Amino acid sequence: MDEGLKPVKSEVRDGMRIDWDVPIKMDDGIVLRADLFRPDDDGQHPAILSYGAFGKGLAFQEGNRSAWERMTKAFPETAKGSSNKYQVWELIDPEKWVPDGYACLRIDARGSGRSPGFLDPWSPRETKDIYDCIEWAAAQIWSNGKVGMNGISYYAMNQWFVAQHQPPHLAAICVWEGAGDWYREVTRHGGIYCRFMDNLYPRAFYRAQYGLGERGLRSKVTGELVSGPETLSEEELKKNRRDIEQFILDHPFDDAICRERTADFAKIKTPLLSAANWGGVGLHPRGNFEGFLAAASEQKWLEVHGDAHWTHFYTDYGLGLQKRFLGYFLKGEDTGWARQPKVLLQVRHPGEKFVERHEREWPLARTRWTKFYLNPADMSFGTREPTTATTLTYDAVGQGLTFMSAPLTEQIEITGPLAAKLSLSSSTSDADVFLILRVFDPQGEEVVFIGSNDPRTPVSLGWLRASHRKLDPSRSLPYRPFHTHDETWPLKPNEPVELDVEIWPTCIVVPPGYRIGLSVRGKDYEYEGPPLVLEGVKYTLTGVGPFLHTHPQDRPPEIFAGSNKLHFTPGQNPFVLLPIIPAE
Repeated sequence: MDEGLKPVKSEVRDGMRIDWDVPIKMDDGIVLRADLFRPDDDGQHPAILSYGAFGKGLAFQEGNRSAWERMTKAFPETAKGSSNKYQVWELIDPEKWVPDGYACLRIDARGSGRSPGFLDPWSPRETKDIYDCIEWAAAQIWSNGKVGMNGISYYAMNQWFVAQHQPPHLAAICVWEGAGDWYREVTRHGGIYCRFMDNLYPRAFYRAQYGLGERGLRSKVTGELVSGPETLSEEELKKNRRDIEQFILDHPFDDAICRERTADFAKIKTPLLSAANWGGVGLHPRGNFEGFLAAASEQKWLEVHGDAHWTHFYTDYGLGLQKRFLGYFLKGEDTGWARQPKVLLQVRHPGEKFVERHEREWPLARTRWTKFYLNPADMSFGTREPTTATTLTYDAVGQGLTFMSAPLTEQIEITGPLAAKLSLSSSTSDADVFLILRVFDPQGEEVVFIGSNDPRTPVSLGWLRASHRKLDPSRSLPYRPFHTHDETWPLKPNEPVELDVEIWPTCIVVPPGYRIGLSVRGKDYEYEGPPLVLEGVKYTLTGVGPFLHTHPQDRPPEIFAGSNKLHFTPGQNPFVLLPIIPAE
């Protein structure tokens, strides 16, 4: 018998039939390993498949203990109804799904956990593996032929990527906070190198890479090595994984290599639930909105919530949505999903208050697109357009400029995508523009929110490298400019250029007495005061989490540490297009 296809250990535990390290052979001979949790019977069941590189044997409580403790303390329901022994970061708990008649299939990605090979998350090779795993699962004796996918972040992103290839047996995808554009959402915001992957790879992928063997972690459930039985040298491990930092540096434009790691939503026909997080700006929410809008699926729904990005995936609220959606498409149950509103918004208010509202479309048809101008005379932010030509200069590595509205006399709701138009010059040949939409309470204190990756996030953010200002007119919208990122248009020092800056979709109901602000800077937003330190969080918490734009090779100070100047001209004044939602 092929050594890589040895029979697996099968046992009944906690009311489930569990098959450990199930072998799934790929077309190039690599054998991936999966854990299968299913009802202990001879029936055929739909599969919920997940594929990722965080280690299927690494318990949530061990690998991300701080997040687990904070989640279960704030939402005790997330730990109830289960022994929690099989909880894994960003994945469903089989103890809450198998009793409903599902088979839960967890696959270690190629090069991770107990699956050998070259570790290259979100690559075309990985997408091909997922496709083949879907078709493999559908053909198993325990399967009813229908496969769904569910999971957060990594496990959501790869759903976009595989669904575009239309696997015949992929019946539904639940994309919970999943980016879809490798260049614009994952590695380069507005053309600027984002250091998220620099941070993610060492803290999440390296610790679970196949070949750590005895140097790695052990499963608390099986006692087996999380990263496989083979122990490789550090040099061998490096050869077996993508050098992500160099990869991003080598691709400063949205070239063919980047595009093959970006979903073509127009090819997705699978029924889908796209769940976004208002506080996830910097990685996922843009993909959830773009995917919902552009997917060719005739059956598609959008949901948007708040709080940390793992929270509502595990709460009764999120679990209920997932079960109603997947029960309808994988089991044909009348879960009420056929009557589900196309858009479900948890409308955000200050103080982490959310009010559920059903909508029919996105952006909302009743939106009043309103220009809020930047006024240099009094640094105000409002609907009155300036009438005097002037300029304002700011240090590109300083605090920038902040424009503030007057205290609101009545409540304003901002819900939808946003865009800014600026006229800007630089003392050098380029400039990075960082825009921050902010809200301040009547005492002048900034109102921040629990974000998906930082507990103190502003309302929304936008970025653009001025030399990347070229637009794609066929894909740009007044409220969502789309840049080609295929060449540079250098600036001439001190000569202004027009910039259209995308600000990621958001939602906030601003009460009377509060103020709305916009900051224009040449560096990342920072919440006032020292960085926040949370045990177990392996990045600074200054308001943007790990989504920093500080790579020295991408932002040499001789270019990006000069001074920038905003230009104000009657009829061409800087403004932000805000999606104002009228009171019902």
